[in-house]
Amino acid sequence: MKALYLRHLFFLSFCISSFLHPVVLAAQNQELDASKMQWFKEAKLGIFIHWGLYAVDGIDESWSFFNGYISHKDYLKQMDGFTAARYVPESWADLIKASGARYSVLTTKHHDGFTLWDSQYGKLSVTNTPAEQDLIEPFVDALRKRNLKVGLYYSLPDWSYPDYTDSIRNVKRYTIAEEPERWQNFQQVLRGQLNELSRRYQPDLYWFDGDWEHPAEEWNAEAIRTQLLKENPNVILNSRLNNQGDYATPEQGMPITKPQEKYWELCMTMNDSWGYQPNDHHYKTTDQIIGIFVDVISKGGNLLLDIGPKADGTIPQEQQTILEGLGRWTQKHREAIWGTGAGIPHGHFYGPTTLSKDQNILYLFVRGTPKDEIVIRGLKNKINRIYVVGQGTKLDHQVVGKVYWSQYPGIKYIKVPEYVLDENMTVLALMLDGKIDLYREDGAVIENN
Repeated sequence: MKALYLRHLFFLSFCISSFLHPVVLAAQNQELDASKMQWFKEAKLGIFIHWGLYAVDGIDESWSFFNGYISHKDYLKQMDGFTAARYVPESWADLIKASGARYSVLTTKHHDGFTLWDSQYGKLSVTNTPAEQDLIEPFVDALRKRNLKVGLYYSLPDWSYPDYTDSIRNVKRYTIAEEPERWQNFQQVLRGQLNELSRRYQPDLYWFDGDWEHPAEEWNAEAIRTQLLKENPNVILNSRLNNQGDYATPEQGMPITKPQEKYWELCMTMNDSWGYQPNDHHYKTTDQIIGIFVDVISKGGNLLLDIGPKADGTIPQEQQTILEGLGRWTQKHREAIWGTGAGIPHGHFYGPTTLSKDQNILYLFVRGTPKDEIVIRGLKNKINRIYVVGQGTKLDHQVVGKVYWSQYPGIKYIKVPEYVLDENMTVLALMLDGKIDLYREDGAVIENN
């Protein structure tokens, strides 16, 4: 009887564990996803690098021949001028580190099919240029020596490859339905190159592009994700793999409202071009870039700021100056950037904000030179202390409109003397009496006074 009881107990336990296994596995996967995304969420700032053939003549990367501004033959003549003769990856990494960035993303292959490594797949490689060597490995090594995360940009299309469907705008070589074997041939190239990148460089992040040319089923996007995660379960993928990615990638346009995605990254150029173009002098000012960066982190995102090196491997001086200015500002105000989360809703303060992890410190980013006080509305907390971040001066504040019969907390005014102002953007830290508590109601009517 006892043996029978034990057999039933074992069977019941087995059934329960079998039933719970998928649930436990799903929870473990969610924990893994959250864990691997932690560094990305905390990084805040990355540097995008568009480097390729297009830097030789300073023309639009890949799009110049795709849109018919230049013939494909003439575009490829730039291979003779791609020298990387003054390429010092350690200097690149030093500049990136100094800017405050925590990761960098390098274009390994753009839509033109030109690879910055010696690929066994495809027909266009850096080894067939005067540069003659793999340009990715030394940069990856330089980043890792400085504790920076490694991102690799990879374009899914290859407009130069004869077995890819598209060649120039509105012209297709073939359709997949009519010639599926050609598409399978290209798929082998695509998957082979991704295997090379994964095994040689073991990136922390893949930044895909060009997925709009085919649906997920044709790219076999799910299988690509599986392949990359098999090589490294912690690798992060951006959204441009037909919904197989880990984070959203808005481009150029700063989101007006906070994106719905838990993780997101705005990629943006310093001027109007991704790659090096000597005639494009329409650079954003350091103030403007800092302002955009602060807007991004106040909404819980990352900024991926682009540079475009010259064909010889040097970074244009204008871009170096911007990164150096950005680095001065981020270093001074690092406590309001790293280790913080998205700030409070607009209306409480007319400017960007961030919050410490425990939400006991509210950081206010103050643009320009305030002529009068800056204003905080609807903050129910008592403010224990206000100080200027990176400068240390304590500031006073005044509460106006607080009455005993209402929960409305009044309006808080803070005077900011001119001598504490930062040359780019001033940051104030408000130490609160507990986790931030905001008044979000419409107000009250006097019923008894």
